Amino acid sequence: MGISANEKDFYDVSIVDGYNLPLIVAPQGVFGVCNATGCVSDLNTGCPKELQVVNGDNGGVGMVGCRSACEAFGLDQYCCSGKFVNPTTCRPSSYSTIFKIACPRAYSYAFDDDTSTFTCKASDYAIILCPNLTFGPKGGDSGLGF
Repeated sequence: MGISANEKDFYDVSIVDGYNLPLIVAPQGVFGVCNATGCVSDLNTGCPKELQVVNGDNGGVGMVGCRSACEAFGLDQYCCSGKFVNPTTCRPSSYSTIFKIACPRAYSYAFDDDTSTFTCKASDYAIILCPNLTFGPKGGDSGLGF
């Protein structure tokens, strides 16, 4: 089935609830200009100790992910809940700012809409897990043509 001229997809990549591996979402079969988005930075390497998810199974110990401040601490200010349930009171935290600097085109907190939501007329989307990081700048994804 084809896409009509008026249909648009809304898409995003979110690290609001945490991070464990880099990925890219790239529109395929586009009609007009469309942008890829994602997070190709390895956030695990700069994850604050209090957010680290460590795997101790099978005698191996190592960090396998970086959880959100909401999951780690359960506080309304990090979860955008309670009196922080709207864009006026829910603001970026020091933790979400770490994520946003590393991955400027991904959601870093609940109301991070302006730089993180994309629209496109496309027939499909490729989701690329663990993309080759050698063609992007270390520590950020801005060099991938996003």
